[in-house]
Amino acid sequence: MSGETNLGALATEAVRPDGLDLGATSTPVLVGMMADDMADVQAALRGASAATARAIDLIVARMRARGRLIYLGAGTSGRLALMDAAECGPTFATDPGQVLALIAGGAEAAGSAVEGAEDDPLEARRRLTELELSPLDSVVGLSASGITPFVLAGVAKATEVGALTVGISCNAGSALSTAVDIAIDLLVGPELIAGSTRLKSGTAQKVVLNAISTITMVRLGKTYRNLMVDVRPTSAKLRDRSARIVGLITGADDRAVREALRAVDGDTKAAIVMIRRGLPPAAARALLRECQGSLRAALGE
Repeated sequence: MSGETNLGALATEAVRPDGLDLGATSTPVLVGMMADDMADVQAALRGASAATARAIDLIVARMRARGRLIYLGAGTSGRLALMDAAECGPTFATDPGQVLALIAGGAEAAGSAVEGAEDDPLEARRRLTELELSPLDSVVGLSASGITPFVLAGVAKATEVGALTVGISCNAGSALSTAVDIAIDLLVGPELIAGSTRLKSGTAQKVVLNAISTITMVRLGKTYRNLMVDVRPTSAKLRDRSARIVGLITGADDRAVREALRAVDGDTKAAIVMIRRGLPPAAARALLRECQGSLRAALGE
């Protein structure tokens, strides 16, 4: 694929027109330039907001039908995807395997470069086959260049089985953008260091991943107002956050909050339903199940 593409023509490979000499520029000026570059990121995100919203609504529909959200990427894009997927469990209590990320080169590539992994299309097809991809799944491919063979092969496999495909690229009209159902083109322009797409391109991709996972989980009832009611209290910090959330929503004192949380093994939503609806633990959990986990519905709102 890369042999058929003029890499120098890609916006992500372009050299800035200002003739910048990094080595001859002071540290404060360079810091200021990197801060100024965030204006390009914001403009790119706003330009892609409609496509991002369409993608989220389609992902939500599939996840409501028990489909999965699967990210696919290489290098920086893959590591950003891994981070976003990993945080869905503790933040939104997603089921194991509900949100996944596949990075070219596998686990080793999560912490260090695996040279050439992004050029292997067979790996993506094999790993998606192992996941038993279905039409209910959503596959989001990330590639700043839009030409990464690993990602292109993955979205092609997803298309074959009828899964939703979304492409996040930083080049307009890229091979990835034309191969997917919904293209999210983040046109941030040339990087401070030409071709270093971990900079503006990576930042823009991270924000879009934040939007996809966060807003999808909001639509699935994983939040209440703007509170993290599906948080898994697996640390002291998160146990404290859970207790504060229960107190905020119920108005109960700290002792009542702690007693309710102990009664339901730290289940934030169940504790809220117990207090607000005056129910015993088993009945509170049963009501939440009847309401498909929606706290708003369980509270009759």
